[in-house]
Amino acid sequence: MAVIDDHSVVTGGVASWCAAADPPIDLAASYTNPSAFFDDPAASPAQFDVVILDLQFNQRVPDLGALTQLCEGGFRVVVYSSHADGDLVLDCLDIGAAVYVSKEEQPEQLIAAVRAAASSRAHVTGAMAQAMAQDHRPTRPALSPRERQVLLAWFQTESKALVGRHLHITPGTVGTHLERIRTKYAAVGRPAPTKAALVARAIQDRLVDANDL
Repeated sequence: MAVIDDHSVVTGGVASWCAAADPPIDLAASYTNPSAFFDDPAASPAQFDVVILDLQFNQRVPDLGALTQLCEGGFRVVVYSSHADGDLVLDCLDIGAAVYVSKEEQPEQLIAAVRAAASSRAHVTGAMAQAMAQDHRPTRPALSPRERQVLLAWFQTESKALVGRHLHITPGTVGTHLERIRTKYAAVGRPAPTKAALVARAIQDRLVDANDL
């Protein structure tokens, strides 16, 4: 795991929390800004299974450029920011962030978010739940009962193979359902390219409840 944050108190805190976690989480590297991360030839998804990213570096407003570049590069990103504006949270999930954690939340939330991102599991933090509850966009795709069933089972497990065994269908069929769901969301202007984004959409649209996850 790597951390990109320009505040030493934050990186020191993250290092301490990771070391105290059970089991401990390996913090392999820290960077003071995104440029330093991208300039490091060793920084790759194979090297870092999760990247914790702040959004503000020497500018007055959050910058989503680094998040976009990380997600497009295949990194699993946990946004860790002092900003908790609902639109910003949803924008980050749309871009591809695995989890959004507010710096006002407890360290345990960050540790849980890192573990979820590393295993590609859905995880909803307080900042995410609040943003989703306040999102009232009218465009809602029509999902079939089977699509809803597949979606919830996928949120509750770590792989399509497990979903297939649970629902007695093949992993390929699970993938087909998920791609059809993503296509429906994209068609109404609400793309959901990642598992975290699909979780956000499903909760916003009352397809699942956060307590189901």
